[in-house]
Amino acid sequence: MADVRIVEDDLSGEDIQALVALHLAGMHASSPACKVHALPVASLRALGVTFYAARVGDAVAGMGAIKQLDPKHGELKSMRVAPEWLGQGVGEAMLLHLLAVARARGYARVSLETGRGPAFDPALGLYRKHGFVSCDAFADYVVDDFSQCLTLAL
Repeated sequence: MADVRIVEDDLSGEDIQALVALHLAGMHASSPACKVHALPVASLRALGVTFYAARVGDAVAGMGAIKQLDPKHGELKSMRVAPEWLGQGVGEAMLLHLLAVARARGYARVSLETGRGPAFDPALGLYRKHGFVSCDAFADYVVDDFSQCLTLAL
């Protein structure tokens, strides 16, 4: 497992902006146009969203964010591992960090929306490994043949 350091990030660095761009491109390539809920840099800087970068040394290895939906409910956003760091524990480290943030904030649950299909299977496996279960749609999402929602009671 890589020696991952997770830090709150203001998205000003070119390296993290490049990973956000890669994430957006991947979501557009793997999702119907009306089903891309990935956030651009400006939205990741919005009030209520806290963004984190995972670094190994000076390299950006991954990213993730948590958005407050209400005082007891958080949403995971923009989980992505840089291609060269896949399979080295970066995604799991980020997920565990975001869950610790959620617990520290006093959230009762954390939810997320993701797609279906091969591009989403690795992330789905990670979420299920850590106790996330399928749930009804939340916020403005719609569960259908592509979109699915998951939640974890804290």
